[in-house]
Amino acid sequence: MARAWEADPSASFEKRLGKSAKELGTSDGRDECPDIWQLSNGDIAVIGRDLTEDYGARLPDSVTLGPGERLVVIPGHMLSAAKTDIADA
Repeated sequence: MARAWEADPSASFEKRLGKSAKELGTSDGRDECPDIWQLSNGDIAVIGRDLTEDYGARLPDSVTLGPGERLVVIPGHMLSAAKTDIADA
């Protein structure tokens, strides 16, 4: 059975949403760089800490992680800084 949505690994990084982790003081710019990017096909890529194992057993009833999905966490202020770059629905 095909999934309703599938990530396209051929899409390229097009535009950072918000500010870099270094600009926000969340990284020294070397080895810890959470980030949010819009891809060339309009999808969004999020780079964060993989906490799938930590949260997996306590997800809300309406939340599931499918095969190949991971739960990542980014600093809240990083998403807030990206607000102006995210189009309204």
